[in-house]
Amino acid sequence: MPDPRHSPQAFVRDRSTWLAYSLLGYYSYLMNGLGPVAPFLRAELRLNYTVASLHFSAFAVGMLLAGLTTDRLVARFGRGRVAWGGAGGMAVATGLLLLGRHPAFTIASALLMGALGSAILVIVPAALADHFGPSRAAALAEANALASICAALAPFCLGFLARTALGWRSALLLPIVFLAAIAVAFRRQPLAEAHLAGARPAPGGHAKAGSSPGRLPRLYWAYWALVFLVVSVEFGVVFWSAEFLRQARAMALADAALGTSVFLTGMVLGRFAGSRLMRRSAGTALLLGALAVAGCGFLLNWLAAPLPASLAGLLLCGLGVANLYPLSLALAVGSAPTQTDLASARASLASGFAVLVLPLLLGRLADLIGLVHAYACVLAGIGAALALVLALSRRGTAGGISQEAREVPGEAGSR
Repeated sequence: MPDPRHSPQAFVRDRSTWLAYSLLGYYSYLMNGLGPVAPFLRAELRLNYTVASLHFSAFAVGMLLAGLTTDRLVARFGRGRVAWGGAGGMAVATGLLLLGRHPAFTIASALLMGALGSAILVIVPAALADHFGPSRAAALAEANALASICAALAPFCLGFLARTALGWRSALLLPIVFLAAIAVAFRRQPLAEAHLAGARPAPGGHAKAGSSPGRLPRLYWAYWALVFLVVSVEFGVVFWSAEFLRQARAMALADAALGTSVFLTGMVLGRFAGSRLMRRSAGTALLLGALAVAGCGFLLNWLAAPLPASLAGLLLCGLGVANLYPLSLALAVGSAPTQTDLASARASLASGFAVLVLPLLLGRLADLIGLVHAYACVLAGIGAALALVLALSRRGTAGGISQEAREVPGEAGSR
């Protein structure tokens, strides 16, 4: 009898599905909480912008390490053990970050958070794809949307709890408590591995030589650069918007951290809307529209002195940024239809390098010319992405997204 999970007409969420969603939400909360935490670390440890940005860069290095090693660990120990080990290791590393009283200690803790926790980012999309077969696109889209909600909760909880006697550190203890709860609730539930043997390859998947060897086409690397640019934009705002609001809009630390949730809320709304728009709109048109919205929103946030207008700009920027990564990734992988595994792996490195480079560059420039002026790096990234898409469009290479491209798994941080 065929498995209903692999029927295109059915989408059944079982315990394994909710376990995967929960782990991804846990990771997304902690990853996106690192940005709003930075002003508190700067104030307590008396850090300059460059040293503060090293926390983000260290996390990004950890992401790269996880991307290079997780597949080997899974082959040896299985998805479940590696995912739970990574989740538990991220909890320990978060505790070390909260206990740290020297930047070397807190930066090393951020490195461990990225290296251990990012195993979740590698494993969960693969587990959901195998678990649902032809319905994997629906599962991955839903997982990313829920992860975005968790990401938006991080600065909200931080800003709220910082006002109480519990303090800002309690906001990073909440996901650890949540992890303990899901460990109890799903203690005997495998992470999709029980269904792998019966999973059927999806149309356009491994049965169509998605792992064909050879060099990726030149067009792919243009889209790789686009992925790098849009991820740089996203995390430049995620990591530095709280500090910008504190410096440029004279907000208190707790209020500035809370303000970051406006951007992430915009991303949640944008991803839900984008999932519908992508069914009807060509990839290039939607990508250009998203870049335009992101650029207008960023300009309003950056230039508008009244706080309500600045926060409205941050919300608008989040709406635009929300779909830049999924669209860019779909175009990149769609440009190499017989090498999807290799294309996806290389695209993940573009994301890691983006998280590594831009926050550090922005932090260094902030020390030299001030954060308000250095923040223009984000606008430069939007402009460069827009110019690249327009150049590809004129060459007739950035057409609509095919169904096969749409089924490429997106990144949770995602976000």
